Amino acid sequence: LSDLEWKKRIKPILEAEKEEDFGIIVRTNAPEASFDAILEELKSLKALYRRVMEDALHRTCYSLLYRTPPSYLTDIRDSFHGSLGAIVTDETDIYEAIQAYLKSFQPGDLQKLTFYDDALLPLSKLYKVEKSMSEALGKRVWLKSGGYLVIEPTEALCVIDVNTGKYSGKKNLHDTIMKINTEAAVEIARQLRLRNLSGIIIIDFIDMETEEDQRELLSVLSRVLAKDPVKTSVVEITKLNLVEVTRKKIRRPFHEQAALIKGKADT
Repeated sequence: LSDLEWKKRIKPILEAEKEEDFGIIVRTNAPEASFDAILEELKSLKALYRRVMEDALHRTCYSLLYRTPPSYLTDIRDSFHGSLGAIVTDETDIYEAIQAYLKSFQPGDLQKLTFYDDALLPLSKLYKVEKSMSEALGKRVWLKSGGYLVIEPTEALCVIDVNTGKYSGKKNLHDTIMKINTEAAVEIARQLRLRNLSGIIIIDFIDMETEEDQRELLSVLSRVLAKDPVKTSVVEITKLNLVEVTRKKIRRPFHEQAALIKGKADT
């Protein structure tokens, strides 16, 4: 939480709600919510905590008292307020779980939940899930302009290279470079979320002629990365014109999850 003024205002409010048997951790995206919303969530968490502790008194040893919500619920929880367009599923148990969660914690988003039921066209085919997953694991990502990204995750960091590719615009070279770099910045932000890439990310944009162009590009990149519910920061542009980005690690990147699933299937 970098906003010191916001921290100064929220701290006494939360101190008044704190009790001796628990502490309070404020999440990074809390400033995006109102104080009333934060207090409402704290109220529901306190009720959950009391319920778990009460149940514990009547359960046998080693009983499961509470389970972390599945990823499809935490992704809904961690999305920025107002950013959800729709939630669609064709799995009955998942639909019921999401419905129960939204009723309790995000009633304003309940109308966005839809159960899809069409035996002739499964949801996975409608949204081309297999194709999307294949693209999310692919090394090359094409841009609408004809340029493309090359995404190379390694154990130490992730490298993203921006190339002009098939772009054949009639504009001058300066405008061509800015168009591809700007489009690449938007797509890179999407790919980081889609692939759940984290840690150190090095981006090699097409070299720009002036510092003003660099500042403009970094401004675009910072703006689109700010929409990521996972903390993501533009660090700097190096002397070699490489842009350094960091993204907080929440869970395994998509390519590692896919490899684990494939390994289990093979065995």
